[in-house]
Amino acid sequence: MKDPSGASRDLIRVLVADSNQTQSQLLSSALRRQPGLKITCCGSELSDCLQALRSAPADILLLGDSPSDHDHLIETLRNLHANHPRLGLILLLDSYDRNLVVNAMRSGVRGLFCRATQPFRALCRCIAVVYQGQFWANSEQMGYVIEALTSSPSMRIINAKGDGLLSPRDDQIVNLVAEGICNREIAQQLGIKENTVKKSLLRTYDKLGVSNRVELVLYALTHRGAEKSAPNPPKRPPLSSQLVVDDLDPHPVKLLGSDCGCITKAN
Repeated sequence: MKDPSGASRDLIRVLVADSNQTQSQLLSSALRRQPGLKITCCGSELSDCLQALRSAPADILLLGDSPSDHDHLIETLRNLHANHPRLGLILLLDSYDRNLVVNAMRSGVRGLFCRATQPFRALCRCIAVVYQGQFWANSEQMGYVIEALTSSPSMRIINAKGDGLLSPRDDQIVNLVAEGICNREIAQQLGIKENTVKKSLLRTYDKLGVSNRVELVLYALTHRGAEKSAPNPPKRPPLSSQLVVDDLDPHPVKLLGSDCGCITKAN
């Protein structure tokens, strides 16, 4: 399609997958009225999603939460990500807890959207930023992700084959960053110069394709391994740009600025 200026505009192909047929139809109908989106829909079972993706490839998949069986939901997400690693997975949540958030992120989800507390316009923004290679999460959800890292043993960042991507020293610094320790304190703990810590982080950012400490922590969560023989993690493409974090207010969630805020690339 074309925008008003006459320039060509790419359509974002969105697959809506929800076990609630009425809810799926209402959401699909609302999304079809938005410019720049091409909408298809299917059931929420893995076989339904895979069949729909074979028939009509998608850029984004909106998957409805299954409150009665989160284990089945996580397994579906893992299989979808394994079969379509570049597909932007957005989980539509009615409610969530720490385990669901952390396991969903580990399974390849790039967007966590709370449909009970966030407006429809925010979902459109969520689709756009995930399509651009970003993450969408609120501050409470990001807190769960960071807690999952800081409460676990030291980790190594690994690739799909289980091989370490960083040097032992760089891995050590990443673990301390995940604990929320600043560069100066990291340097003191390791007995090195603060400038050495900065150089290590810049080198790590460049190698992993991230641009700040928050993205680094999230990348570490989704590419972690305790040791060389650890099972292969789900494959996922490198982070390409930014992390979008909603400013969480329990009653209700409010978005930074007019829509949301981006943690932009650090100098």
